Amino acid sequence: MQRPVLHTERLTLRPFTLADAPAVQKLVSAYEVALNTLTIPHPYPDGGAVEWIGKHDEDYEQERIVHFAIEAEGEVVGAIGLILKGSGLGELGYWIGVPYWNRGYGSEAATAVLQYGFEERKLRRIFACYLTRNAASGRVMEKIGMTYEGTMRQHITKWDEPCDMAFYGILADEWFSGITGRTAGKTEG
Repeated sequence: MQRPVLHTERLTLRPFTLADAPAVQKLVSAYEVALNTLTIPHPYPDGGAVEWIGKHDEDYEQERIVHFAIEAEGEVVGAIGLILKGSGLGELGYWIGVPYWNRGYGSEAATAVLQYGFEERKLRRIFACYLTRNAASGRVMEKIGMTYEGTMRQHITKWDEPCDMAFYGILADEWFSGITGRTAGKTEG
């Protein structure tokens, strides 16, 4: 099964390859990236990127997760994925490397993945959550049309610290009713 490639005005969202491992290793080794994600450890283990990328084909074939490398100007700048939860549900997750923050890459990539989720995967609802200390992630969710659904106080523990999680969601009919004027991208594969 061929994994999809998405194109936006400035980005290509494509499957990771093992050649991307050094860039991923460098980007996720930043303390700030690990601090603001649920599952990235710090320090990031040597070989962790190779191991993570090595699981992507199976994740896709088993219809668990669709992983995308976010590529801008020929460089991997981050990652975005859609966790397929069954029953028409998907969870959006992403990270952007620190050198590429504040360029709009997260919003642009997330818009394309929502389009893919609703148009290609026929999902009925996509949700996302973020650690409330990472307000920039919440702004991405608002920019792409998601609705704030609530905050779960001390929902997880990250590095022995209880953390609040804010949840956002968007339904397929909301996506399609707001698509006029929205530019996400095109899908290959």
